[in-house]
Amino acid sequence: MGFVQDPPQLAHPYREDRLLRATLDRALPPAHRAALDADLQALGDYALMAWQRACRTPRRKPVLTQWDAWGNRVDRIELTEAWQEGPRITTTHAVLAAGHEANEHARLEEFARAYLYHVASEFYTCPLAMTDGAATALKASGNKALMERALPHLLSRDAASFWLSGQWMTETTGGSDVGNTETVARQDASGQWRLYGRKWFSSAVVGEMALALARPEGAGVGAGALALFYVETMDGPQRKPELIIDRLKDKLGTHELPTAEIHLDGLPAWPLGELANGVRQVAPMLNITRTWNAVGATASMARALTLARDYATRRSAFGKRLIEQPLHAQTLADMQAEFEGAFTLTFEVAHLLGRVENGAAQPHEAALLRLLTPLAKLWTGKMATELCSEALECFGGAGYIEDTGLPQLLRDAQVYAIWEGTTNVLSLDSLRAQAGDNLTALRTAVEGWLADSIDAHARRQIHVTLDAATAYIAAHASHRETLEAGARGLAFTLARCAAAALLARHDSWSAPLGHAHAGAALRRFVAHGLSRLSTADATDTALLLGPH
Repeated sequence: MGFVQDPPQLAHPYREDRLLRATLDRALPPAHRAALDADLQALGDYALMAWQRACRTPRRKPVLTQWDAWGNRVDRIELTEAWQEGPRITTTHAVLAAGHEANEHARLEEFARAYLYHVASEFYTCPLAMTDGAATALKASGNKALMERALPHLLSRDAASFWLSGQWMTETTGGSDVGNTETVARQDASGQWRLYGRKWFSSAVVGEMALALARPEGAGVGAGALALFYVETMDGPQRKPELIIDRLKDKLGTHELPTAEIHLDGLPAWPLGELANGVRQVAPMLNITRTWNAVGATASMARALTLARDYATRRSAFGKRLIEQPLHAQTLADMQAEFEGAFTLTFEVAHLLGRVENGAAQPHEAALLRLLTPLAKLWTGKMATELCSEALECFGGAGYIEDTGLPQLLRDAQVYAIWEGTTNVLSLDSLRAQAGDNLTALRTAVEGWLADSIDAHARRQIHVTLDAATAYIAAHASHRETLEAGARGLAFTLARCAAAALLARHDSWSAPLGHAHAGAALRRFVAHGLSRLSTADATDTALLLGPH
């Protein structure tokens, strides 16, 4: 047999991740850093094992069995091996519970774990995000009975008692716009609330509980009349008969994740709080689930880049390894710089979330979190598909072959721009987040991040771009439609400015230690340009979209 190309090998996802390790070294007190290391080592080991297992075995999908051999409705879902391992990995290594410890570093420590676990988990982290959001919403509700009932399970460190939670919001009327929700909550003769309706996307239907939006019978129209309800899905080992699984979605990616269409036919339910303003009660989840989304997108980018870099050291073409080809090396370096910008912003949001939740934030940081969360989510979600596509191209034809496992990276990445609000929805949300003192909070934060910056050019470019963004907002403040039309470019610009300032902070910390890598990432990232501002022409838009 002639030459056969070596496949890429996955480096240890923790020990060989210089950026993650340096970020934790910089941000965490030594005692916290040391205590975290064992879990991160173990999660890196698991991720390496999962990659090697996936290379040996064909990809599987969950299987729904609706009826048993005797005609009984069972709605049983057979899960993949990684999903069966999910409760043990999650509880053993506190992937979820760590985020609810009472210290300002809790969220950073949680999301470091999630980052390492995400790709290996086969998107088991999706219901973990829902579970984390549900625990946060329950705490915010102040409903003592439901908190005592559910929180010990949701935050358990024992697989035997651990619960997953769903988040049942989306119906056939749409996703982000829930005002037309048709699910109805009715009280039976005993006063028990029961839910009747159809939920169109249920990504954690295998869980033991869920939070669901429904309209109390007799309530008015619109989102304000919706209430948020707590439900449990299991009756001992059996799924409750009032929860009917219609089918599993056939999706572009995230194949191992059993996303279901369901009917609720009198499922018992309990209101979290008042029988109105349910959307407002969902709000505490958003910082949580959007941060999970950004961490997942960043983790997928890290995996794609790691494999592409390794392959470049193995593949030879035209007499040289790819890593020695100037244009290929340039492409990889460009990808790495963009990834590092995304990573620094994502993990700053994670750390900021923990500080705000635990009362350790500076005065401007609550407003900063409100602005940076949608920015990080929308930017990393959009970047993930672009970077994973570029990474597949680095493998040539092999990147297009399913059983290499590589196309999965791209198909899975597409979901990040859709989950938890599309790019447009989050861009408009970031416009709302710029109101009041939130943009001032970003400027305050950027000044702090740049305080010790050793790169004068980067510092100048960040200030110039932020000034331009502020002027852009002021110029269009009285023309809301123009501002909305340019909201994407504005959001990307603010995200890139924040990321550049955070890269500068990391460079200032690492350079005295003799590490030149961070400075190279900063220079490359800034050279790609920070501004993505655009002036939308409404006339041209109408002409381009009109009859052809």
